[in-house]
Amino acid sequence: MTGKPLWPEQHADDLSAMQHALALAEQAIGLSEPNPRVGCVITDARGRVLGSGHTQAAGQAHAEVMALRDAQARGADLRGATAYVTLEPCAHHGRTPPCCEALVAAGLGRVVAALVDPNPLVAGQGMARLAAAGIQTETGLLAEAARELNIGFFSRMQRGQPFVRLKIAASLDGQTALRNGQSQWITASAARSDGHAWRRRAGAVLTGYGTLRDDDPRLDVRLLPTARQPMRVVIDSRLQTPPQARIFEAEGQVLIYCAVDPDTQPNAAALQAAGAELSRLPNAQGKVELADVLKDLGRRGINELHVEAGAKLNGSLLREGLVDELLLYLAPKMLGAGLGLAEIGEFQSLDQALQWRWLECSPIGADLRLRARRAASSA
Repeated sequence: MTGKPLWPEQHADDLSAMQHALALAEQAIGLSEPNPRVGCVITDARGRVLGSGHTQAAGQAHAEVMALRDAQARGADLRGATAYVTLEPCAHHGRTPPCCEALVAAGLGRVVAALVDPNPLVAGQGMARLAAAGIQTETGLLAEAARELNIGFFSRMQRGQPFVRLKIAASLDGQTALRNGQSQWITASAARSDGHAWRRRAGAVLTGYGTLRDDDPRLDVRLLPTARQPMRVVIDSRLQTPPQARIFEAEGQVLIYCAVDPDTQPNAAALQAAGAELSRLPNAQGKVELADVLKDLGRRGINELHVEAGAKLNGSLLREGLVDELLLYLAPKMLGAGLGLAEIGEFQSLDQALQWRWLECSPIGADLRLRARRAASSA
């Protein structure tokens, strides 16, 4: 049978195995981009694990192949075994062969996928091929958790743009800095380390020229291990970024979006020599067209975009409905008059307010982490 869910009446072994697969998939964070984070666990009829694995770096083995290799290294007999995978096995030839063919060749009897792959090149074809080979297939177990783990991949496949997460560190009275610009550090070290963990999830970290000028951030992942550094992206309408900026110190690509013609700017050659790629995406107001930035980043394979910017860029992204999730760290202090979270503008009615829904409220050391998702977001 194809795609028939057996839950919530599933056997306890099914739930345990898929939870194990999800834990493995989390190990692909900061490694597998632009591919989705996938985990796979293969068990025998008694629920004993025969092999397990997660997706490797792009161009290397997918989770199913890693689990098959692990089982083969253990000398396991896979005939009739069950594979639990957090996303439908691929059915197309990309940088690696189709995983569904490897599962068929191994003689498995059953494949349980948490979700159907949103990639149009797969989109149910993997499960269909497995079923056509006589393998029992089921979907839907822990689907919500699996989708959250790959929310950026789903966004890119379904909307053509990354899932945008806006990170802000602020005081209880909503200030991100003093009026003189001093902002380091409003939150404590635990919150800063946690923020780097969210950077690690992202394919790219974005800021604006104002933040670059005032804070000179590196925008890399330093406070915890990572297999890859995210792309650093700068919104710089006039192409004023200095070639000696610290964003050029870390590994990985630097991409600067501007509104002016780079060929007319005196520092363009120096920025390119420093390692920057320059891309012109102007709008009618002489600024960078932010919606076009997201589409371009989607074409470049960015699944999650992590934004750490100032009030002006924050406000522009929020006003244009381009932010999917807020990641807000609140410190238990009040700064008085200072710089706010975002320059959204003035509303004349409460009905015009931007609507969000709470996802999480968690203590992080001495601070508080709040997460909210845009109420109208389709991500």
